[in-house]
Amino acid sequence: MRLRALLETDALGLRLLGGEDELDRTVRGVMTTDLRDPSRYLSGGELVLTGLAWRRDAADSEPFVRILAGAGVAGLAAGEAELGDIPADLVEACLRHRLPLFAVHETVAFATITEYVVRQVSGERAGDLAAVVDRHRRLMTSGPAGGGPEVVLDLLTSDLDLRAWVLSPTGRQIAGAGAPLPGPLGAALAGHHLAATRTGRRGPYRAAVAGTTYSLFPIRNTGRGAVQAARDVRESVLSDWLLAVEADASDWPAARLDLLQGVTQLIAVERDRRDAARTVRRRLAQEVLELVQAGAAPAEIAARLRVAAPVLLPGLGAAPQWQVVVARVDWSASGQAAAAGEIASGPVAQALLEEILVDPAVSGPDSADRIAVAHTGDEAIALVPLPAIVTAPVDSGDSVGGEADGKDADALDGDPGLHADALLASVREPLTAGLADDGRLTLGVSAAVHSAEGLRGALEEARHARRVAAARPGRVCAAGHHELASHVLLLPFVPDDVRRAFTARLLDPLRDYDRRHRAELIETLEAFLDCDGSWTRCAARLHLHVNTLRYRVGRIEQLTGRDLSRLEDKLDFFLALRMS
Repeated sequence: MRLRALLETDALGLRLLGGEDELDRTVRGVMTTDLRDPSRYLSGGELVLTGLAWRRDAADSEPFVRILAGAGVAGLAAGEAELGDIPADLVEACLRHRLPLFAVHETVAFATITEYVVRQVSGERAGDLAAVVDRHRRLMTSGPAGGGPEVVLDLLTSDLDLRAWVLSPTGRQIAGAGAPLPGPLGAALAGHHLAATRTGRRGPYRAAVAGTTYSLFPIRNTGRGAVQAARDVRESVLSDWLLAVEADASDWPAARLDLLQGVTQLIAVERDRRDAARTVRRRLAQEVLELVQAGAAPAEIAARLRVAAPVLLPGLGAAPQWQVVVARVDWSASGQAAAAGEIASGPVAQALLEEILVDPAVSGPDSADRIAVAHTGDEAIALVPLPAIVTAPVDSGDSVGGEADGKDADALDGDPGLHADALLASVREPLTAGLADDGRLTLGVSAAVHSAEGLRGALEEARHARRVAAARPGRVCAAGHHELASHVLLLPFVPDDVRRAFTARLLDPLRDYDRRHRAELIETLEAFLDCDGSWTRCAARLHLHVNTLRYRVGRIEQLTGRDLSRLEDKLDFFLALRMS
Protein backbone atom coordinates (compact mmCIF):
# COMPACT_ATOMS: atom_id res chain seq x y z
CA MET A 1 0.00 0.00 0.00
CA ARG A 2 1.02 3.64 -0.47
CA LEU A 3 1.43 6.34 2.15
CA ARG A 4 -1.18 8.37 0.29
CA ALA A 5 -3.83 5.77 1.15
CA LEU A 6 -3.23 6.38 4.87
CA LEU A 7 -3.77 10.11 4.48
CA GLU A 8 -6.98 9.52 2.55
CA THR A 9 -8.45 7.29 5.28
CA ASP A 10 -10.43 9.62 7.57
CA ALA A 11 -10.76 7.07 10.37
CA LEU A 12 -6.99 7.18 10.97
CA GLY A 13 -7.00 10.89 11.76
CA LEU A 14 -3.58 11.56 10.19
CA ARG A 15 -2.44 15.09 9.35
CA LEU A 16 0.46 15.63 6.92
CA LEU A 17 3.19 17.94 8.27
CA GLY A 18 5.73 17.48 5.49
CA GLY A 19 6.81 15.27 2.59
CA GLU A 20 3.93 15.69 0.20
CA ASP A 21 6.16 14.74 -2.74
CA GLU A 22 6.97 11.38 -1.12
CA LEU A 23 3.44 10.06 -0.57
CA ASP A 24 3.79 7.38 -3.25
CA ARG A 25 6.24 5.44 -1.11
CA THR A 26 5.28 1.82 -0.49
CA VAL A 27 4.46 0.77 3.08
CA ARG A 28 5.61 -2.79 3.80
CA GLY A 29 5.00 -2.90 7.54
CA VAL A 30 4.49 -0.90 10.72
CA MET A 31 6.55 -0.50 13.89
CA THR A 32 5.92 1.30 17.16
CA THR A 33 8.98 2.55 19.03
CA ASP A 34 10.20 5.10 21.54
CA LEU A 35 13.84 4.04 21.29
CA ARG A 36 16.33 6.76 20.43
CA ASP A 37 17.98 4.34 18.00
CA PRO A 38 15.56 1.69 16.68
CA SER A 39 17.73 0.86 13.63
CA ARG A 40 18.40 -2.74 14.63
CA TYR A 41 14.67 -3.50 14.37
CA LEU A 42 14.10 -1.85 10.98
CA SER A 43 14.35 -3.59 7.64
CA GLY A 44 13.01 -0.79 5.41
CA GLY A 45 9.57 0.23 4.19
CA GLU A 46 7.96 0.59 7.64
CA LEU A 47 5.60 3.27 8.82
CA VAL A 48 7.15 4.17 12.18
CA LEU A 49 4.79 5.22 14.99
CA THR A 50 6.24 7.07 17.97
CA GLY A 51 4.93 8.75 21.10
CA LEU A 52 8.08 10.98 21.22
CA ALA A 53 9.22 9.64 24.59
CA TRP A 54 12.76 9.49 23.12
CA ARG A 55 12.84 13.29 22.69
CA ARG A 56 14.37 15.18 25.62
CA ASP A 57 15.25 18.40 23.79
CA ALA A 58 15.38 19.86 20.28
CA ALA A 59 18.81 18.36 19.57
CA ASP A 60 17.39 14.81 19.69
CA SER A 61 15.24 15.14 16.56
CA GLU A 62 17.99 15.32 13.96
CA PRO A 63 19.79 12.06 14.88
CA PHE A 64 16.49 10.20 15.29
CA VAL A 65 15.24 11.21 11.84
CA ARG A 66 18.65 10.56 10.27
CA ILE A 67 18.56 6.98 11.59
CA LEU A 68 15.06 6.40 10.19
CA ALA A 69 15.98 7.83 6.80
CA GLY A 70 19.14 5.72 6.67
CA ALA A 71 17.09 2.59 7.42
CA GLY A 72 14.77 3.35 4.48
CA VAL A 73 11.50 3.68 6.37
CA ALA A 74 8.47 4.82 4.40
CA GLY A 75 7.31 7.52 6.83
CA LEU A 76 7.02 8.71 10.42
CA ALA A 77 3.80 9.26 12.38
CA ALA A 78 4.14 11.13 15.69
CA GLY A 79 1.45 11.13 18.39
CA GLU A 80 0.15 14.38 19.85
CA ALA A 81 -0.96 12.85 23.15
CA GLU A 82 2.37 13.43 24.94
CA LEU A 83 3.48 16.90 23.82
CA GLY A 84 0.46 18.34 22.07
CA ASP A 85 1.69 19.97 18.88
CA ILE A 86 4.50 18.17 17.09
CA PRO A 87 7.80 20.03 17.81
CA ALA A 88 9.08 22.26 15.04
CA ASP A 89 12.58 20.74 15.26
CA LEU A 90 11.14 17.34 14.33
CA VAL A 91 9.25 18.83 11.37
CA GLU A 92 12.41 20.56 10.12
CA ALA A 93 14.52 17.41 10.47
CA CYS A 94 12.01 15.39 8.44
CA LEU A 95 11.99 18.04 5.72
CA ARG A 96 15.80 17.95 5.52
CA HIS A 97 15.83 14.17 5.13
CA ARG A 98 12.76 14.06 2.84
CA LEU A 99 10.94 11.81 5.32
CA PRO A 100 7.13 12.14 5.24
CA LEU A 101 5.82 13.19 8.66
CA PHE A 102 2.28 12.72 9.95
CA ALA A 103 0.66 13.94 13.16
CA VAL A 104 -1.58 11.43 14.96
CA HIS A 105 -4.48 13.01 16.81
CA GLU A 106 -4.56 12.22 20.53
CA THR A 107 -7.92 10.46 20.15
CA VAL A 108 -6.50 7.90 17.70
CA ALA A 109 -4.72 4.86 19.15
CA PHE A 110 -1.60 3.56 17.50
CA ALA A 111 -3.25 0.14 17.51
CA THR A 112 -5.94 1.46 15.15
CA ILE A 113 -3.33 2.57 12.63
CA THR A 114 -1.35 -0.61 13.06
CA GLU A 115 -4.32 -2.89 12.47
CA TYR A 116 -5.31 -0.95 9.36
CA VAL A 117 -1.81 -1.14 7.89
CA VAL A 118 -1.28 -4.83 8.61
CA ARG A 119 -4.67 -5.70 7.13
CA GLN A 120 -3.78 -3.89 3.92
CA VAL A 121 -0.26 -5.25 3.75
CA SER A 122 -1.31 -8.79 4.63
CA GLY A 123 -4.02 -8.72 2.03
CA GLU A 124 -1.48 -7.77 -0.61
CA ARG A 125 0.81 -10.57 0.54
CA ALA A 126 -1.75 -13.34 0.80
CA GLY A 127 -0.01 -16.69 1.12
CA ASP A 128 3.29 -15.15 2.22
CA LEU A 129 4.26 -16.62 5.61
CA ALA A 130 6.42 -13.63 6.44
CA ALA A 131 3.27 -11.54 6.64
CA VAL A 132 2.35 -13.39 9.82
CA VAL A 133 5.33 -11.85 11.58
CA ASP A 134 4.96 -8.45 9.92
CA ARG A 135 1.36 -8.30 11.07
CA HIS A 136 2.50 -8.31 14.68
CA ARG A 137 5.84 -6.54 14.47
CA ARG A 138 4.54 -3.67 16.59
CA LEU A 139 3.93 -6.07 19.47
CA MET A 140 7.61 -7.02 19.61
CA THR A 141 9.10 -3.53 19.77
CA SER A 142 10.96 -2.27 22.84
CA GLY A 143 8.43 0.45 23.51
CA PRO A 144 6.20 0.38 26.59
CA ALA A 145 3.31 -0.99 24.55
CA GLY A 146 5.30 -4.05 23.39
CA GLY A 147 3.53 -7.36 23.76
CA GLY A 148 6.56 -9.50 24.60
CA PRO A 149 7.52 -12.84 23.06
CA GLU A 150 4.30 -14.54 24.19
CA VAL A 151 2.42 -12.67 21.46
CA VAL A 152 4.46 -13.99 18.57
CA LEU A 153 4.44 -17.50 20.08
CA ASP A 154 0.64 -17.37 20.33
CA LEU A 155 0.66 -16.33 16.70
CA LEU A 156 2.71 -19.36 15.70
CA THR A 157 0.18 -21.57 17.49
CA SER A 158 -2.95 -19.96 16.05
CA ASP A 159 -1.74 -19.39 12.48
CA LEU A 160 0.77 -22.17 11.90
CA ASP A 161 -0.30 -24.77 14.49
CA LEU A 162 3.16 -24.76 16.06
CA ARG A 163 3.79 -25.05 19.80
CA ALA A 164 6.90 -23.14 20.80
CA TRP A 165 8.78 -21.94 23.88
CA VAL A 166 11.60 -19.50 24.51
CA LEU A 167 14.16 -21.03 26.89
CA SER A 168 17.21 -19.76 28.73
CA PRO A 169 20.52 -21.66 28.37
CA THR A 170 19.63 -23.60 31.53
CA GLY A 171 16.20 -24.60 30.17
CA ARG A 172 14.17 -22.13 32.24
CA GLN A 173 11.05 -21.00 30.37
CA ILE A 174 11.20 -17.34 29.35
CA ALA A 175 7.96 -17.41 27.36
CA GLY A 176 5.60 -19.95 25.87
CA ALA A 177 2.28 -20.49 24.18
CA GLY A 178 -0.19 -22.68 26.02
CA ALA A 179 0.82 -25.06 28.80
CA PRO A 180 4.21 -24.43 30.44
CA LEU A 181 7.05 -26.71 29.46
CA PRO A 182 7.97 -29.09 32.33
CA GLY A 183 11.27 -28.14 33.96
CA PRO A 184 13.12 -31.43 33.23
CA LEU A 185 12.04 -31.26 29.58
CA GLY A 186 13.26 -27.67 29.27
CA ALA A 187 16.60 -28.64 30.81
CA ALA A 188 16.93 -31.59 28.42
CA LEU A 189 16.20 -29.41 25.38
CA ALA A 190 18.67 -26.76 26.55
CA GLY A 191 21.29 -29.48 26.97
CA HIS A 192 20.71 -30.70 23.40
CA HIS A 193 20.94 -27.13 22.12
CA LEU A 194 24.16 -26.34 23.99
CA ALA A 195 25.81 -29.59 22.91
CA ALA A 196 24.89 -28.99 19.27
CA THR A 197 26.07 -25.39 19.42
CA ARG A 198 29.44 -26.50 20.75
CA THR A 199 29.92 -28.71 17.68
CA GLY A 200 29.81 -25.62 15.47
CA ARG A 201 26.80 -26.81 13.45
CA ARG A 202 24.28 -24.25 12.25
CA GLY A 203 20.78 -24.29 13.68
CA PRO A 204 18.05 -25.31 13.81
CA TYR A 205 19.03 -28.43 15.72
CA ARG A 206 16.86 -31.54 15.88
CA ALA A 207 16.25 -33.12 19.29
CA ALA A 208 14.11 -36.11 20.23
CA VAL A 209 13.03 -36.18 23.88
CA ALA A 210 10.52 -38.65 25.38
CA GLY A 211 9.33 -39.71 21.92
CA THR A 212 8.67 -36.15 20.70
CA THR A 213 10.75 -34.31 18.10
CA TYR A 214 11.71 -30.68 18.64
CA SER A 215 13.57 -28.15 16.50
CA LEU A 216 15.86 -25.77 18.39
CA PHE A 217 16.57 -22.33 16.92
CA PRO A 218 19.33 -20.08 18.34
CA ILE A 219 18.12 -16.60 19.30
CA ARG A 220 20.72 -14.04 18.30
CA ASN A 221 20.31 -10.51 17.05
CA THR A 222 21.91 -10.40 13.61
CA GLY A 223 20.04 -7.37 12.28
CA ARG A 224 21.21 -3.84 11.68
CA GLY A 225 22.98 -2.50 14.76
CA ALA A 226 23.54 -5.94 16.28
CA VAL A 227 26.52 -6.51 18.53
CA GLN A 228 29.46 -8.09 16.75
CA ALA A 229 29.42 -11.86 16.93
CA ALA A 230 31.71 -13.49 19.47
CA ARG A 231 35.08 -14.60 18.11
CA ASP A 232 34.60 -17.96 19.84
CA VAL A 233 31.30 -19.75 20.39
CA ARG A 234 32.27 -20.32 24.04
CA GLU A 235 31.92 -16.59 24.72
CA SER A 236 28.14 -16.71 24.07
CA VAL A 237 27.01 -20.33 24.26
CA LEU A 238 26.17 -20.13 27.98
CA SER A 239 24.12 -16.95 27.69
CA ASP A 240 22.10 -17.24 24.45
CA TRP A 241 18.36 -17.97 24.53
CA LEU A 242 16.81 -20.58 22.25
CA LEU A 243 13.44 -21.12 20.58
CA ALA A 244 12.16 -24.69 20.97
CA VAL A 245 9.47 -25.69 18.45
CA GLU A 246 7.54 -28.95 18.75
CA ALA A 247 8.09 -30.03 15.14
CA ASP A 248 10.73 -31.48 12.85
CA ALA A 249 12.07 -28.61 10.77
CA SER A 250 14.42 -30.77 8.73
CA ASP A 251 11.92 -31.05 5.88
CA TRP A 252 10.49 -27.51 6.05
CA PRO A 253 10.53 -25.33 2.93
CA ALA A 254 12.87 -22.33 2.89
CA ALA A 255 9.98 -19.88 3.36
CA ARG A 256 8.94 -21.44 6.67
CA LEU A 257 12.50 -21.60 7.93
CA ASP A 258 12.91 -17.92 7.06
CA LEU A 259 9.77 -17.15 9.03
CA LEU A 260 11.10 -18.87 12.16
CA GLN A 261 14.41 -17.08 11.77
CA GLY A 262 12.41 -13.84 11.65
CA VAL A 263 10.64 -14.85 14.84
CA THR A 264 13.97 -15.33 16.60
CA GLN A 265 14.98 -11.82 15.51
CA LEU A 266 11.82 -10.39 17.06
CA ILE A 267 12.43 -12.29 20.29
CA ALA A 268 15.98 -10.93 20.34
CA VAL A 269 14.35 -7.55 21.03
CA GLU A 270 13.12 -8.92 24.35
CA ARG A 271 16.59 -10.18 25.14
CA ASP A 272 18.06 -6.73 24.48
CA ARG A 273 15.42 -5.17 26.73
CA ARG A 274 16.29 -7.59 29.52
CA ASP A 275 20.00 -6.80 29.24
CA ALA A 276 19.33 -3.06 29.28
CA ALA A 277 17.22 -3.42 32.42
CA ARG A 278 20.10 -5.16 34.20
CA THR A 279 22.49 -2.29 33.58
CA VAL A 280 21.50 -0.41 36.75
CA ARG A 281 21.74 -3.49 38.94
CA ARG A 282 25.11 -4.44 37.49
CA ARG A 283 26.42 -0.94 38.13
CA LEU A 284 25.23 -1.04 41.75
CA ALA A 285 26.96 -4.36 42.30
CA GLN A 286 30.16 -3.10 40.68
CA GLU A 287 30.23 0.00 42.88
CA VAL A 288 29.74 -1.99 46.08
CA LEU A 289 32.31 -4.57 45.02
CA GLU A 290 34.94 -1.91 44.28
CA LEU A 291 34.39 -0.33 47.68
CA VAL A 292 34.65 -3.68 49.47
CA GLN A 293 37.82 -4.71 47.64
CA ALA A 294 39.41 -1.31 48.18
CA GLY A 295 38.90 -1.59 51.95
CA ALA A 296 36.52 1.38 52.09
CA ALA A 297 35.04 2.45 55.39
CA PRO A 298 31.94 0.47 56.41
CA ALA A 299 29.92 3.70 56.49
CA GLU A 300 30.70 4.34 52.83
CA ILE A 301 29.77 0.78 51.85
CA ALA A 302 26.58 1.02 53.93
CA ALA A 303 25.60 4.17 52.03
CA ARG A 304 25.86 2.31 48.73
CA LEU A 305 23.85 -0.59 50.16
CA ARG A 306 21.09 1.82 51.14
CA VAL A 307 20.95 2.89 47.49
CA ALA A 308 20.93 -0.71 46.27
CA ALA A 309 18.30 -2.08 48.65
CA PRO A 310 15.27 -0.18 47.24
CA VAL A 311 16.26 -1.16 43.70
CA LEU A 312 16.74 -4.82 44.49
CA LEU A 313 13.99 -5.18 47.10
CA PRO A 314 11.36 -2.53 46.37
CA GLY A 315 8.91 -1.98 49.17
CA LEU A 316 10.96 -3.84 51.77
CA GLY A 317 10.40 -2.32 55.18
CA ALA A 318 13.52 -3.59 56.96
CA ALA A 319 17.14 -3.49 55.95
CA PRO A 320 18.05 -6.77 54.22
CA GLN A 321 20.75 -9.26 54.88
CA TRP A 322 23.17 -9.97 52.04
CA GLN A 323 24.82 -13.04 50.61
CA VAL A 324 27.74 -13.11 48.19
CA VAL A 325 28.00 -15.67 45.41
CA VAL A 326 31.19 -16.05 43.36
CA ALA A 327 31.31 -17.94 40.07
CA ARG A 328 34.07 -18.65 37.59
CA VAL A 329 34.08 -20.28 34.16
CA ASP A 330 37.41 -21.76 33.07
CA TRP A 331 38.12 -22.93 29.51
CA SER A 332 40.96 -25.04 28.21
CA ALA A 333 42.80 -23.09 25.52
CA SER A 334 42.91 -25.05 22.29
CA GLY A 335 43.01 -24.57 18.57
CA GLN A 336 41.66 -21.31 17.22
CA ALA A 337 40.75 -19.96 20.68
CA ALA A 338 44.32 -20.40 21.88
CA ALA A 339 45.68 -18.52 18.88
CA ALA A 340 43.20 -15.69 19.37
CA GLY A 341 44.06 -15.26 23.04
CA GLU A 342 42.22 -16.13 26.21
CA ILE A 343 38.44 -16.10 26.23
CA ALA A 344 36.94 -13.27 28.29
CA SER A 345 35.49 -15.44 31.06
CA GLY A 346 34.26 -12.64 33.34
CA PRO A 347 31.27 -11.55 31.21
CA VAL A 348 30.42 -15.21 30.50
CA ALA A 349 30.35 -15.99 34.23
CA GLN A 350 28.35 -12.80 34.90
CA ALA A 351 25.55 -13.69 32.44
CA LEU A 352 25.52 -17.29 33.64
CA LEU A 353 25.38 -16.36 37.33
CA GLU A 354 22.48 -14.00 36.65
CA GLU A 355 20.62 -16.94 35.14
CA ILE A 356 21.56 -19.45 37.86
CA LEU A 357 20.31 -17.16 40.63
CA VAL A 358 16.82 -17.00 39.16
CA ASP A 359 14.34 -19.34 40.83
CA PRO A 360 13.91 -22.12 38.21
CA ALA A 361 10.20 -22.29 39.03
CA VAL A 362 9.74 -18.66 37.96
CA SER A 363 9.19 -17.96 34.26
CA GLY A 364 9.49 -14.75 32.34
CA PRO A 365 12.35 -12.48 31.27
CA ASP A 366 12.03 -10.07 34.23
CA SER A 367 12.24 -12.60 37.05
CA ALA A 368 15.89 -11.68 37.70
CA ASP A 369 15.09 -8.10 38.70
CA ARG A 370 16.49 -8.60 42.23
CA ILE A 371 19.88 -9.91 41.21
CA ALA A 372 22.97 -7.68 41.01
CA VAL A 373 26.06 -9.27 39.47
CA ALA A 374 29.40 -7.63 38.74
CA HIS A 375 32.53 -9.16 37.27
CA THR A 376 36.18 -8.56 37.95
CA GLY A 377 38.82 -10.40 35.97
CA ASP A 378 37.59 -13.95 35.39
CA GLU A 379 35.19 -13.91 38.35
CA ALA A 380 31.53 -12.98 38.56
CA ILE A 381 30.36 -11.75 41.95
CA ALA A 382 26.69 -11.52 42.92
CA LEU A 383 25.30 -9.37 45.70
CA VAL A 384 22.06 -11.10 46.72
CA PRO A 385 19.70 -9.33 49.15
CA LEU A 386 17.66 -11.32 51.64
CA PRO A 387 14.86 -10.04 53.86
CA ALA A 388 16.08 -9.31 57.38
CA ILE A 389 15.73 -12.27 59.74
CA VAL A 390 16.10 -12.64 63.48
CA THR A 391 19.22 -14.58 64.38
CA ALA A 392 20.44 -15.98 67.67
CA PRO A 393 23.35 -14.04 69.20
CA VAL A 394 26.81 -15.58 69.21
CA ASP A 395 30.05 -14.78 70.97
CA SER A 396 31.75 -12.40 68.56
CA GLY A 397 35.10 -13.08 70.17
CA ASP A 398 34.90 -16.72 69.12
CA SER A 399 33.60 -16.16 65.60
CA VAL A 400 35.94 -17.41 62.87
CA GLY A 401 35.06 -14.63 60.49
CA GLY A 402 34.73 -11.96 63.14
CA GLU A 403 31.03 -11.55 62.28
CA ALA A 404 28.20 -11.99 64.78
CA ASP A 405 25.67 -12.86 62.10
CA GLY A 406 24.12 -15.79 63.95
CA LYS A 407 24.86 -18.44 61.31
CA ASP A 408 25.08 -22.06 62.39
CA ALA A 409 26.89 -24.41 60.06
CA ASP A 410 25.10 -27.37 61.58
CA ALA A 411 21.65 -25.87 61.06
CA LEU A 412 21.69 -25.60 57.30
CA ASP A 413 18.04 -26.52 57.01
CA GLY A 414 17.16 -23.42 59.02
CA ASP A 415 19.28 -21.13 56.83
CA PRO A 416 16.86 -18.94 54.85
CA GLY A 417 19.48 -17.94 52.27
CA LEU A 418 20.90 -19.51 49.13
CA HIS A 419 22.32 -23.02 49.30
CA ALA A 420 25.10 -23.98 46.88
CA ASP A 421 23.76 -27.41 45.91
CA ALA A 422 20.23 -26.13 45.40
CA LEU A 423 21.45 -23.45 42.98
CA LEU A 424 22.87 -26.04 40.61
CA ALA A 425 20.33 -28.83 41.05
CA SER A 426 18.22 -27.95 38.01
CA VAL A 427 20.94 -26.51 35.76
CA ARG A 428 23.80 -29.01 36.09
CA GLU A 429 22.70 -31.19 33.15
CA PRO A 430 22.36 -28.50 30.46
CA LEU A 431 25.42 -26.56 31.62
CA THR A 432 27.54 -29.69 31.57
CA ALA A 433 26.54 -30.13 27.92
CA GLY A 434 27.49 -26.53 27.15
CA LEU A 435 30.84 -26.79 28.92
CA ALA A 436 31.58 -29.98 26.96
CA ASP A 437 35.05 -31.42 27.57
CA ASP A 438 36.97 -28.14 27.84
CA GLY A 439 35.02 -25.97 30.30
CA ARG A 440 34.32 -25.87 34.04
CA LEU A 441 31.94 -23.86 36.19
CA THR A 442 32.75 -23.47 39.88
CA LEU A 443 30.62 -21.57 42.35
CA GLY A 444 30.91 -20.54 45.99
CA VAL A 445 28.25 -19.18 48.36
CA SER A 446 28.85 -17.17 51.52
CA ALA A 447 26.80 -17.08 54.68
CA ALA A 448 24.34 -14.23 55.13
CA VAL A 449 25.65 -11.03 56.72
CA HIS A 450 23.56 -8.17 58.03
CA SER A 451 25.92 -5.21 57.80
CA ALA A 452 28.47 -3.50 55.60
CA GLU A 453 31.22 -4.67 57.94
CA GLY A 454 30.47 -8.25 57.01
CA LEU A 455 30.66 -7.93 53.24
CA ARG A 456 34.42 -8.24 52.93
CA GLY A 457 34.41 -11.42 55.00
CA ALA A 458 31.47 -12.73 52.97
CA LEU A 459 33.35 -12.08 49.72
CA GLU A 460 36.42 -13.93 51.00
CA GLU A 461 34.21 -16.73 52.25
CA ALA A 462 32.48 -17.12 48.88
CA ARG A 463 35.79 -17.03 47.03
CA HIS A 464 37.27 -19.72 49.21
CA ALA A 465 34.15 -21.84 48.92
CA ARG A 466 34.57 -21.59 45.14
CA ARG A 467 38.14 -22.87 45.51
CA VAL A 468 36.77 -25.80 47.49
CA ALA A 469 34.40 -26.50 44.60
CA ALA A 470 37.27 -26.20 42.11
CA ALA A 471 39.14 -29.01 43.89
CA ARG A 472 36.30 -31.43 43.18
CA PRO A 473 35.85 -33.49 40.02
CA GLY A 474 33.13 -32.62 37.53
CA ARG A 475 32.25 -29.89 35.07
CA VAL A 476 29.77 -28.05 37.32
CA CYS A 477 30.63 -27.81 41.03
CA ALA A 478 29.57 -25.64 43.95
CA ALA A 479 30.38 -25.29 47.63
CA GLY A 480 28.76 -23.32 50.44
CA HIS A 481 30.03 -21.60 53.56
CA HIS A 482 29.00 -24.52 55.76
CA GLU A 483 31.56 -26.73 53.98
CA LEU A 484 34.54 -24.56 54.86
CA ALA A 485 34.71 -26.22 58.29
CA SER A 486 35.28 -29.58 56.59
CA HIS A 487 38.20 -28.99 54.26
CA VAL A 488 39.29 -32.54 54.81
CA LEU A 489 36.92 -33.27 51.89
CA LEU A 490 39.52 -31.62 49.66
CA LEU A 491 42.40 -33.86 50.60
CA PRO A 492 41.66 -36.88 48.36
CA PHE A 493 41.74 -34.63 45.29
CA VAL A 494 45.09 -32.92 45.97
CA PRO A 495 48.10 -34.53 44.20
CA ASP A 496 50.96 -35.60 46.50
CA ASP A 497 53.52 -33.25 44.96
CA VAL A 498 51.14 -30.31 45.35
CA ARG A 499 50.56 -31.22 49.01
CA ARG A 500 54.27 -31.39 49.74
CA ALA A 501 55.03 -28.09 48.02
CA PHE A 502 52.10 -26.34 49.69
CA THR A 503 52.88 -27.52 53.23
CA ALA A 504 56.63 -26.90 52.87
CA ARG A 505 56.12 -23.36 51.67
CA LEU A 506 53.74 -22.51 54.52
CA LEU A 507 55.01 -24.55 57.50
CA ASP A 508 58.76 -25.06 57.00
CA PRO A 509 59.63 -21.53 58.21
CA LEU A 510 57.75 -22.28 61.46
CA ARG A 511 59.37 -25.69 61.91
CA ASP A 512 62.82 -24.25 61.35
CA TYR A 513 62.15 -21.52 63.91
CA ASP A 514 60.84 -24.08 66.41
CA ARG A 515 63.99 -26.23 66.03
CA ARG A 516 66.24 -23.23 66.62
CA HIS A 517 64.29 -21.54 69.42
CA ARG A 518 61.95 -24.21 70.85
CA ALA A 519 59.14 -21.68 70.38
CA GLU A 520 56.30 -24.19 69.78
CA LEU A 521 54.87 -22.09 66.94
CA ILE A 522 53.33 -25.11 65.19
CA GLU A 523 51.56 -26.19 68.38
CA THR A 524 50.39 -22.62 68.94
CA LEU A 525 49.05 -22.40 65.37
CA GLU A 526 47.12 -25.67 65.71
CA ALA A 527 45.56 -24.57 69.00
CA PHE A 528 44.68 -21.10 67.65
CA LEU A 529 42.85 -22.58 64.67
CA ASP A 530 41.18 -25.24 66.78
CA CYS A 531 39.83 -22.48 69.06
CA ASP A 532 38.36 -20.65 66.06
CA GLY A 533 40.71 -17.70 66.56
CA SER A 534 39.55 -17.02 70.12
CA TRP A 535 42.44 -15.44 72.02
CA THR A 536 41.04 -16.23 75.46
CA ARG A 537 40.23 -19.90 74.81
CA CYS A 538 43.52 -20.52 73.02
CA ALA A 539 45.59 -18.90 75.79
CA ALA A 540 43.77 -20.98 78.39
CA ARG A 541 44.37 -24.20 76.46
CA LEU A 542 48.10 -23.50 76.13
CA HIS A 543 48.38 -22.14 79.69
CA LEU A 544 49.79 -18.87 78.34
CA HIS A 545 49.17 -15.21 79.01
CA VAL A 546 47.17 -13.62 76.20
CA ASN A 547 50.06 -11.24 75.47
CA THR A 548 52.42 -14.21 75.04
CA LEU A 549 49.94 -15.79 72.65
CA ARG A 550 49.71 -12.55 70.68
CA TYR A 551 53.52 -12.47 70.44
CA ARG A 552 53.62 -16.04 69.06
CA VAL A 553 50.86 -15.39 66.53
CA GLY A 554 52.65 -12.23 65.45
CA ARG A 555 55.85 -14.24 64.94
CA ILE A 556 53.90 -16.81 62.85
CA GLU A 557 52.54 -14.02 60.65
CA GLN A 558 55.99 -12.43 60.31
CA LEU A 559 57.70 -15.68 59.26
CA THR A 560 55.02 -16.72 56.76
CA GLY A 561 53.81 -13.37 55.45
CA ARG A 562 50.24 -14.40 56.28
CA ASP A 563 47.52 -12.69 58.34
CA LEU A 564 45.66 -14.90 60.80
CA SER A 565 42.80 -12.41 60.99
CA ARG A 566 41.99 -13.27 57.34
CA LEU A 567 39.68 -16.19 56.74
CA GLU A 568 41.57 -17.19 53.60
CA ASP A 569 44.92 -17.42 55.43
CA LYS A 570 43.37 -19.35 58.34
CA LEU A 571 42.00 -21.90 55.89
CA ASP A 572 45.35 -22.22 54.11
CA PHE A 573 47.06 -22.96 57.44
CA PHE A 574 44.30 -25.45 58.29
CA LEU A 575 44.88 -27.31 55.02
CA ALA A 576 48.65 -27.27 55.40
CA LEU A 577 48.43 -28.78 58.90
CA ARG A 578 45.97 -31.46 57.76
CA MET A 579 48.15 -32.40 54.78
CA SER A 580 51.44 -32.44 56.72
